[in-house]
Amino acid sequence: MGKQFTALLPVHEEFIAKQRIFFVGSAPLSSEGHVNLSPKGYDSMRILSPNRAAYLDMTGSGNETSAHIRENGRVTIMFCAFEGPPNILRLYGTGTVVLPGSPEWETLYPLFEPLPGARQIIMIDFDKVQTSCGYSIPFMEYAGERETLQRWSVQQGEEGLKQYWQNKNTHSIDGLPTPLGEAIADRG
Repeated sequence: MGKQFTALLPVHEEFIAKQRIFFVGSAPLSSEGHVNLSPKGYDSMRILSPNRAAYLDMTGSGNETSAHIRENGRVTIMFCAFEGPPNILRLYGTGTVVLPGSPEWETLYPLFEPLPGARQIIMIDFDKVQTSCGYSIPFMEYAGERETLQRWSVQQGEEGLKQYWQNKNTHSIDGLPTPLGEAIADRG
């Protein structure tokens, strides 16, 4: 059933391009800390090479992935087919957080459709690609994107978003600092 690869094949890239949602898994080093699993939507994933991908990370109520990446780098991305043939694809690797204003941001951000509330880009260098059957994943029909986050972000405005990030996105739920939080502290 499952197969492992050292890099993405064209068939994997085609599968990823069709998915409307993916999931990001990360965890702190401490066994006392909380494992995080975050769903990601919009057209926010980009394949940069057979061993590198990036996604535009939107403002959220937490910033767990960013804190975990800062602490230990480990991250897993999972795609699963809700339409068409069954398939699950995982990317195992390490991540880097790219913040607005950095040279990397200036290079990567133009690859994405601008979205209100974008707070960072997560870049993943992966050394293992794994596929599995996905036979138990239900069929689900795509009905459209939710506009709620974008409307909320526009209502907040740039200063409101920065304040929200300062209040909610500077540390993980386990108290680990985030790169965004460090950047806010440096500016403060």
